[in-house]
Amino acid sequence: MVLCLLLFISSCKKDAPIEDSGNDIITLQVPKGFPYPVIPSDNQPTQNRIDLGRKIFFDPILSRDSTISCGSCHHTDIKFTDGLQFSNGIDGNHTIRNAMTILNSAYQPYMFWDGGNPTLEQQVLAPIANPLEMDFDVNQVVARMNNHPEYPVLFQKAYGQAPSVYTLTRAIACYERTLFTGFSRYDDYLYNNNTAALTQSEINGKNIFFGEQGECFHCHNEYNFTDYSFKNNGLYLHYADSGRARITGLSSDVGKFKIPSLRNVELTAPYMHDGSKATLEDVIEHYNSGGQPHPNKSGLIQPLNLTSQEKQDLINFLKSLTDL
Repeated sequence: MVLCLLLFISSCKKDAPIEDSGNDIITLQVPKGFPYPVIPSDNQPTQNRIDLGRKIFFDPILSRDSTISCGSCHHTDIKFTDGLQFSNGIDGNHTIRNAMTILNSAYQPYMFWDGGNPTLEQQVLAPIANPLEMDFDVNQVVARMNNHPEYPVLFQKAYGQAPSVYTLTRAIACYERTLFTGFSRYDDYLYNNNTAALTQSEINGKNIFFGEQGECFHCHNEYNFTDYSFKNNGLYLHYADSGRARITGLSSDVGKFKIPSLRNVELTAPYMHDGSKATLEDVIEHYNSGGQPHPNKSGLIQPLNLTSQEKQDLINFLKSLTDL
């Protein structure tokens, strides 16, 4: 009788439903000194949502011929950039702008160099539709996913519904919000008071960067080294890409692009919206010269007159922003 009772209890335990902790809302582990990002109430992070978004991010199912994924232009080994002047798209096409890193995208108030997309949830729609990138209809992406052997179950686990445009865009955004950068020697120096973390040359470069001599901090400030504004930095006298003006239609916005973060800048070459500067040395020379006299050029861009050593110190400081 006792044996039968034990077998009955064991059978009940085996058949009891197991709670899926993957649906619990989790707290993102943000770098020290960073604020907690603002996250939409309908897309709070859970492990199931993050795992689904990661899977989609690296899946070429998003492109018309299933050759291009988000990860094709954002490589994990070079801080979610691709090292190219212009990214490779479908059918051998090339994009018209350099691929920005998506690290710390949780803090971005708008997406892309021209700020043409307002949210992380919506941004994925642009590369899917772009004929130079994935060249596909997002509704057909969803149809593929509904016929996929794994995705319907994964979407149900993550969002309690079948694959849809709504859940697709939110899953990718949920994953991208987990991608942080802020673990450099400079962070150790700043937040842990480790004065040995930087060399004297890097400290000299820091003083130039945050001082009126370099003026860099006016645009590249706070924890993410950007103020997210749009500025014309005098890169050209005549711009083939009008930048922010493509969104606003204002002639005063021609040549203005979003200020990029400088975190991991040592590893994210080439630089500028069009990848026209191959090295950090090229970038510093541009700013040291004061740039081209475009009518929209920011008044902050003036000749710096840095010496060779000061330019090297500044570059060395920028390299200290690389994650350990």
